Parts: sequence; structure tokens; C-alpha cells
Amino acid sequence: SGDLVLVSKTREIAKFRARRNQACAFLLYIDKFKKLFTSYYFLIFILAVPGNTLALWVFVYHKKNKTSTVFLRNLAVADTSYVMILPMRIVYHIMDSNWPFGEVLCRIVGFLFYLNMYCSLYFMTCISLDRFIAVVFPVKSLRLRKPLYANIISVTLWIILIITMFPLLISRQTIQLKNCTVCKQLYREQMSDRALVSLIVAFAIPLVTIVVSYLLIIHKLQKMHQENRPMKEKAFKMIILILANFLVAFVPYHINRVIYISAFNSKAVTLDKMAYLAFTNRITSSLTCISGVFDPVMYFFLTKTFQKSLMNLFCRKKTYIEEQISSGLLIQKSHSRK
Repeated sequence: SGDLVLVSKTREIAKFRARRNQACAFLLYIDKFKKLFTSYYFLIFILAVPGNTLALWVFVYHKKNKTSTVFLRNLAVADTSYVMILPMRIVYHIMDSNWPFGEVLCRIVGFLFYLNMYCSLYFMTCISLDRFIAVVFPVKSLRLRKPLYANIISVTLWIILIITMFPLLISRQTIQLKNCTVCKQLYREQMSDRALVSLIVAFAIPLVTIVVSYLLIIHKLQKMHQENRPMKEKAFKMIILILANFLVAFVPYHINRVIYISAFNSKAVTLDKMAYLAFTNRITSSLTCISGVFDPVMYFFLTKTFQKSLMNLFCRKKTYIEEQISSGLLIQKSHSRK
């Protein structure tokens, strides 16, 4: 009986590996969309890097004694780290899903991508909770909303997420398909039942927190008088921006991942469906990068310091250009007089 159990387990492992390799083989089908992915990541990189770099500079060097600034600073760190590794995805798609950087970098890039993605998601949740406390409990918020508490929460959050994502660094993440090295970590193409549970829990916490917080904020704002209009407008802007970010960047990915993992663990899934799911997995994973573009827009509308810094930057450029033009005209006039 022991031998039969061993044979059965060996067959199950062999089947799992075969299905995993089949999933990776569908990358050949996906490669015909490589121009789409390459162009998309390049566009996100060009749009996200300047905004997040400026935000990081503003929140680090223009320190304000506010809890919201602490969370925004950490969100800017996560977003900047998030978009800085996109060039490697661009190279990966240009080279027909061939990973040229080796096993170690495959693990590190995957680890950093998903670490910073969930950091972005959870710091957005912290910002929502912070606004909830400020609006719904204005008196208690004076005692609760302290930068020290925000820093402790931020450090704790980074530590928890690093520990949670650490297994991505210690498991093998590249496989060979003919002359092609596939980095499974870039799109989490390896799946398991345990991954499904952790995915649902990781997404359910911010989902419930953000939805409940905003429902209670809206309920409170409806009871406020007209003299509180600036506060109401700021709160509604934050709700719209964070919900838009949340719905576009994170909801499709997590819904698709649940379907993806469930289908690949099912015995009834067809090859055509596997190909389709592998493609949608990449599409929804790439959508999470939009958060890096949305967040600087949120900083602009919600943070006066960021708004002023951005306006000053453009005003200085405009003044410099005008000075150059006027000096050029003066030179031309002096030459014409001669």
C-alpha cells in the first residue's frame, strides 16, 4: 500500500509539472502581442517616473507633521520602486519572453514588483482609513492621527509584506523551453491552492476597508453643513481618485487571478482556455502598473505642497524660456541696428 501511495503521489507531481510546462508553453502564443506589452510598459514608465520622482522629492524634503504625508511618502517610495523595474519587463517582451538576466534577477524583480504592488495597495488603504478617522471622528482624530503612529504602522506594514513575499526569493523561478528562458515570477505563472487562499485574504482586507471607510465618509459628509464645503470637496476628490485607481489597477488583477488559479488546478480545463487565461493573466497584471500613473494625479489634487512644487517647476521653465526668447530678440535688434 505504501508503494501505491508513492506511485500515486509521483503521478500527481508529474501531472502538475506537465500542466505547469503547458502553461508556460502558451507564452509562445502570447508573444505575438509583444509589441503591445512593450509599448504599454514604455508608456507607463515615461509617464510614471517623473511624477513619482517629484512626489518622492516633495514628501522627503518638504516634511510636514501630518499622518497623511507619512503614508503618501511611503506610497511614493513603493510606486517609484514599482516603475523602476519596468525596463526589465520591456526587455523581456522585446526578446520574445526570453529572460536574459539569470535566475537571481528573475527572483528579485518578481519579488520587488509584487512587494511594491501590495505596498501601494495597502498604503492607499491607510490613506483611506486616515481620512475616515479625520472626517468621521474629528475630535478623536487629534489624539489618533499622529505622525509617530503613522511611521510605526508604515514600518510594520513593510516588514509584514517583505516577510510574506520572501518565499518568492528562495524558490526557483526560471524554466527552459527549447532555446528560451522563461521567468515565471514576472506574471506569477506558477499556481497552487495555497496561493489562492493568500490572494483572497490579501485582497479582501483592503477591499473591505476601503469600501466601508468611504461609505461611512459619504454618510458623514451628507450631514455636514455648507460651511464645510472645502473639506467635503477634498474628501470627495480623494474618494473618486482612490476608487478609480483601485477599480482599474487592482480589482481586475485579483478577480482574474482567482479564476486563473482555480482553472489551472481543475482537471476539466481545456488547452484553449489555458491559453486564454495565460493571456488575461498578463493583461491584468500589466494593468496594476497604472497605479503608478494615477497616484501622482492624486498627489496633485490632494496635497498642496506637491501642487505648489509642480507649479513652481513649470513656472521656472516658462520664465527661463521667456528670458531666452527675450534675450534672443534683443541680440537680433542690436545686430539690425548695427
